[in-house]
Amino acid sequence: MILGDLLLGALVSLICGLDRTAVLQVMISRPIVAAPLAGWVLGDPLVGLQIGLLVELLWLARLPVGAAIPPDDTQVAIASTVLAIGFGKLLSASGLEMELLSLLVAIPLGKFGQFFDRFARQFNIRLVNQAEAALLKGNLLTAECQHLRGLLSFSFAAVGTYAVIVIGGLLVIPLLWPLIQPSLVHSAGWLKLALPLVGVAVILGTINVSRALTLFCASFGMAFLLMWLV
Repeated sequence: MILGDLLLGALVSLICGLDRTAVLQVMISRPIVAAPLAGWVLGDPLVGLQIGLLVELLWLARLPVGAAIPPDDTQVAIASTVLAIGFGKLLSASGLEMELLSLLVAIPLGKFGQFFDRFARQFNIRLVNQAEAALLKGNLLTAECQHLRGLLSFSFAAVGTYAVIVIGGLLVIPLLWPLIQPSLVHSAGWLKLALPLVGVAVILGTINVSRALTLFCASFGMAFLLMWLV
C-alpha cells in the first residue's frame, strides 16, 4: 500500500475528526460524507460512497452528543475506504468483496475511538481549569493556548483511531483475504443487504412511536416485495 495514500487518508481523518465534536460541526464527519471524501482524495469516490452508505445506516442513531461517546464511525468509514482502495490496488481485488472485508475488520476496531475520545475529554477538563485560572489572573494568551491544546487532544484522538484501524487492517486483511475470498464472492450480495437492514432496525428501535414493530414489519415486507418485483 502506498505510503502517500495512508498519509492522505490521515489528513482526511484529522479534518473530519475535528468536525465530529471539536470544530465547526458542519457534518463532514458523517460517514456518508467522510468516506466519499477520502475516496475522492484517493481517486475512487465510488468505493467511499458505498462504504459510507453502509456505515451511515449502522451508526445513524448513535451520535456523539453530550456525554455520549459511541464508537468512532467517522474513522471506521475513512479507514475502511483507505484499506479497500489500497488493497484493491495491491491485490487486484477491487470490488464489493474487498469493501465488505475492510469494513468488517474496521467496525470492531472503531471501539478504540471511544477510548481515545474519552481520554481527550478527560484531558481537556484539566485544560479548562487551567484556562479559568489564567483568566482570573488576566492572562488571556495562556487561556488561548489552553484552548488550542484542547484541539490538539481531539486531533490525536482522531488520527490515533485511524492509525489503529489501518494498522489492524494491514495486519489482518492479507491473512484473511485468501481464506474467505471464495466465500465472499457468494455472500457479498447478502452481506450488502444485511448491513442496511441491521441499520434500519437500529433506527426503528430508537423511534418513539407506539407502533414501531408494525412499522418495522411493514418496511421489511415492502423491501422483500420490491425485490420480488425486480
